[in-house]
Amino acid sequence: MPHSKGYRRGTRHLFSRDFRKKGTIALSTYMHTYKVGDYVDIKVNGAIHKGMPHKYYQGKTGVVWNVTNSSVGLEVNKRLGNRILKKRLHVRVEHVKKSKCRKEFKRRVRRNDRLKRLAKGKKFSKLQLKRQPQKPAAGQIIKVKASSVINVTPLKYAG
Repeated sequence: MPHSKGYRRGTRHLFSRDFRKKGTIALSTYMHTYKVGDYVDIKVNGAIHKGMPHKYYQGKTGVVWNVTNSSVGLEVNKRLGNRILKKRLHVRVEHVKKSKCRKEFKRRVRRNDRLKRLAKGKKFSKLQLKRQPQKPAAGQIIKVKASSVINVTPLKYAG
């Protein structure tokens, strides 16, 4: 058998384009601006072979540490045995998209800042800004008439 341990082995379906997303790439892909410190998700575009990361990094989230004309330098965590290594790699912009992982965090920070500004003038005893775990659902008591309860038992086998 031929040697089958190439750089892109096992990526037949992993790197394939989505249904009705084949063909030329939208120009908006190239119009995004990436800044140092941005969080981006690696999503390989199988149509562009240049600047394609290894299949291990597909779906990983990294932080931009360098920006060039056509690519971004990413810092991604890679687990190796019992330790986590920070890997630095350059990936073309066709293979990355801005991450939404910090969306909820940023929304919460804005909300907390707004609450702090509102509370500054007023005298509040305690301002609760931390997230609280969801409380259990309230209990209920179901009243049943004694005559409406029916005891269901299996029929005896008559065979």
